[in-house]
Amino acid sequence: MDDQTKQSQSPSLPTKHIDLAQAQREADELARTAQTIPSDVASVRKGILPKDVIEKLKQIEKLSKRLRSELTP
Repeated sequence: MDDQTKQSQSPSLPTKHIDLAQAQREADELARTAQTIPSDVASVRKGILPKDVIEKLKQIEKLSKRLRSELTP
């Protein structure tokens, strides 16, 4: 087999180890937290700012960035 054939048969795998169970937990937490935001925004429209909405948004951003960096080859 020549070098070109070897390269086409063995695709390069990411060298970074991904903890898929941890990534799934983070994705689940991200989804749960994100589901609460529409009702929080509805409260804001009524003039009530839920005390934890800013923290929830920061947590969503943090989880999203972490997942993106873990899953990016």
